Amino acid sequence: MFPASSNICASSASQKRFIVRWEDGSTTVESADSPENFRSEFVSKNLDLIKHVDQDRRFKMHIDSVDTVHSMAGDDVSTEALNWGPNAMDASSVWSQSVEGSGVIVGVVDGMVDITHPQLANNILVNTGEIPGNGIDDDGNGFIDDYKGVQVNKEKNDPALNRHGTHVSGIIVADPAQGIIDGVAPKAKIIPAQFIANDGGGNIGDAIIALNYVAGRGAKIINMSWGLDPCMDIPNLRSTLSDLSNRGLLLVTAAGNGDSRGVGVNMDNTPAFPSAYNFANQINVAASTMSQMLIGFSNYGEKSVHVAAPGVGIYSTTPNQSYEPMDGTSMAAPMVSGVAALLWSAVPTATASQIKQAILNSVTHPPTPLRVSSGGIVNAYDALAKLKALTGH
Repeated sequence: MFPASSNICASSASQKRFIVRWEDGSTTVESADSPENFRSEFVSKNLDLIKHVDQDRRFKMHIDSVDTVHSMAGDDVSTEALNWGPNAMDASSVWSQSVEGSGVIVGVVDGMVDITHPQLANNILVNTGEIPGNGIDDDGNGFIDDYKGVQVNKEKNDPALNRHGTHVSGIIVADPAQGIIDGVAPKAKIIPAQFIANDGGGNIGDAIIALNYVAGRGAKIINMSWGLDPCMDIPNLRSTLSDLSNRGLLLVTAAGNGDSRGVGVNMDNTPAFPSAYNFANQINVAASTMSQMLIGFSNYGEKSVHVAAPGVGIYSTTPNQSYEPMDGTSMAAPMVSGVAALLWSAVPTATASQIKQAILNSVTHPPTPLRVSSGGIVNAYDALAKLKALTGH
């Protein structure tokens, strides 16, 4: 039940945390003093109930590896520059049809999300079965006080360091009535599920718990703006995401920000995960510039990367009522999650497969085709028209 680890990856394997996938389809993270003790004291006693066990892995996420981040204080930034991403995807032409993401839930599996930020506060999905702050799991779902999302990792957050999840969330749902950023789907709801710590690292086991949590809360779209080395392709992560795709959820992944030099790599030859899984209901996203080109750090792949979306100089929400620009495929992925939320709010009966098909078959094609399977950049307005044609609306 413990697959052999390569020498390269052996150092990342936890000796005390174990990801257990049970025969009933659930997943838990269990602890023991050593792999040997876990086998003898836990696995042997539950063997008939266990489907697979992986040693958990701790790793540093590939996030913000090339970002230029600075405070907006004192900057003279035009409204057009603040929101060039949604504008480049023609999101306003969808909003003008009173399509703004209403009724759609997006899971943000990432770092900390500042649920008090004025542009996010109204768009956090409330768990009405939970009483906040009483230290009790009121709804019996295994999580205490998950009134506005959940923190799976146990570290105390430092908002000065843990900004990524708030930034990603603002790209998807920032409420323009409450500030300066236009979220792509400003009336959708998000479920924050944190597994990334202050150092940008996390455990695969925590990621799996977070993924299953947002699915259990009703998310139709899961945004994953993070990436792992090839050796992190462990069976329980693959199985979890395969199950979610098969259940009809749309998985949106960031293609990744290149190699150690910040140079984009061809994912057809050099895969990273979870972006390279290419499940049926998965969209893998590269980062494009204002000039409709792939930015140099963005991974690409004519088979394994599907579309591009704005991912350079993207202003969004950060903790403590702040705003910052960031670069990365981490920013491009939530652009696509937002567009998917718009489409699903317009055609609630659509399937994830139809949403994906509409997005991929309606891209804007630059003069020089991009090295992604669709060849182009997401266009919200054309995607909505394509979805209506596909579904007969």
